[in-house]
Amino acid sequence: MKLSFVLATAISSFFVSSTTGFSFSGQAQALTFSGISSGTWGNPTPASTDTNPVYTGVGSNTFTWGKANLSSGLPNQLTFNGTSFSADINSVFKIADLSYFNGKIVPDTGVEFVPLNLNVSFSPPVGTSQLFDFNLHLVNTLNDPKDPEKSADLVFLDTNLSNRSFTFGSNKYTLELIGFNADSRQISIKALEETTTTTAIYAKIKTIPEPAPLAGLSLLGIYLISRKNSWKKKTKSLEI
Repeated sequence: MKLSFVLATAISSFFVSSTTGFSFSGQAQALTFSGISSGTWGNPTPASTDTNPVYTGVGSNTFTWGKANLSSGLPNQLTFNGTSFSADINSVFKIADLSYFNGKIVPDTGVEFVPLNLNVSFSPPVGTSQLFDFNLHLVNTLNDPKDPEKSADLVFLDTNLSNRSFTFGSNKYTLELIGFNADSRQISIKALEETTTTTAIYAKIKTIPEPAPLAGLSLLGIYLISRKNSWKKKTKSLEI
């Protein structure tokens, strides 16, 4: 087999793979995702100081934690409300609303983390439901009667996220919760004692790059290594 023919075949395979990969990538970038979201809370994780954790709402969209102080009568509460959406690839969109009530609770009855099981039902052409696991960090501060701001409690979106990827057609995507603000990565909200903060949760769907061009590069690389070894063998035989 002639060198020129083998090289042409390898290079041709590389460019076909690359062109195919970029074609799929272009189709993925043009895709619009639409659907509706819903969410339920999972089993929480108490902090080391939470020796008597109290909570309700696992498996529902409303989660409460902490034993209410006698002067309040209400524990902390998170309510997740899903919404419909339509978004292009790499664009920020609202995926849900979150309502957070900061109650007065007995210090050792709280929890530190609560999982959010986010279910997204995509409309056609995707036409499938995907479950995404996220985590919220609950920060319960000690109350200071003289300073309401210091008494405010906070909720953080945990940056250690999991189960965010999904597949449609021949492309892979990730769903990322970017925070509580569409313009910046605001990952926390706070509420003063015995008040409610309601905010939107924003997300982004991104394409995972196609591996097709890498396959073409691998083919070309294998060929070049083979030619190098062949050349070495010929050089060695001439020296002998």
